[in-house]
Amino acid sequence: MRVLKTEELDEGDTEAWRELRAKSGAPANPFMEPEFTLAVGRVRPAARVAVLWEDGEPAGFFPYERGPLGHGRAIGLGVSDCQGAVLRPGLAVTARELMRACALSAWEFDNLEAGQGLFAPAAAEEFASPVIDVGAGYEAYEQVLRTQSPKFLKTTLAKERKLGRQAGPVRFVFDERDPAALRRLMEWKSAQYRRTGRRDRFAKDWISTLVRLLHETRSPDCSGVLSVLYAGDRPVAAHFGLRSRTVLSCWFPAYDPEFAKYSPGLILHLRMAEAAAEKGIGMLDLGRGSAEYKDALKTGELRVHEGSAARPGARAALYWLTREPPRRAHSFVRNRPRLAGYAQQTLNRLGRLRGR
Repeated sequence: MRVLKTEELDEGDTEAWRELRAKSGAPANPFMEPEFTLAVGRVRPAARVAVLWEDGEPAGFFPYERGPLGHGRAIGLGVSDCQGAVLRPGLAVTARELMRACALSAWEFDNLEAGQGLFAPAAAEEFASPVIDVGAGYEAYEQVLRTQSPKFLKTTLAKERKLGRQAGPVRFVFDERDPAALRRLMEWKSAQYRRTGRRDRFAKDWISTLVRLLHETRSPDCSGVLSVLYAGDRPVAAHFGLRSRTVLSCWFPAYDPEFAKYSPGLILHLRMAEAAAEKGIGMLDLGRGSAEYKDALKTGELRVHEGSAARPGARAALYWLTREPPRRAHSFVRNRPRLAGYAQQTLNRLGRLRGR
């Protein structure tokens, strides 16, 4: 086994990574491709990749970030929506052996991919990640919506027509390359974070730089895609995500609050689903977390996991003491709707105070 800085991976390594991933049978989530890890490595100096060998050739890749005292975390933790190792089936390695080779006392994850048997025993919680299946085409998806969410679909399409009448012809661009449009999306999203009392991810330089890097990334297995909904010449909603050949991983959606009455974010997601189906993408992964719009749009769910793997020792115990109690407290509130509602109300009040 070798532990490399991300920039030390050569073309042979990344090609082997892609081949192993393609043979895994898991959905082709772009967060699990080498391009995402390479981009994170450019903004996170502690990013590393363990390369496992078998019979003289690469048989596994484990991307991670290493912090003080050997406290590790999934690559891009905080923004990555799919995490884990890329391993040849049947590879004889345990989580403890892998962590020892990487000098990790603990490894934290919050979106561990289903089927990651190496780390599954360390999962503390399981979450749904809603998905939209457009593998049979957009018309088939619309028919599903007419059955399961008829009022939602009818209302959203009516709002789209009203938007066109009152604000100008509605136009959708699936893959907008204009950096100014990306800046506008990030401004909207930052304002949304502040308005709802949440931590502004784009206030962190490494996250905003990572998004810009991925917007420039063009690979069949991992490309940044900026989708924009226009009314006339004015952008009213946008989304930035990552796509592979068959999966669009939804990431950062936002809209102009001035147009909120038209539900431009919902219109945008319908047009994204339509365009994705036309381009051969079979699934849109809406990401972990509950939201009314996800419930209305989804056709099914994947499962992801949160938790941490640890090796016995003082450093792992220190990690547990600093990380596990806050995680459990957050979980306690999240799993009790009434408490979660109070918490959201508090965050909204904080957001309004910040905006004054």
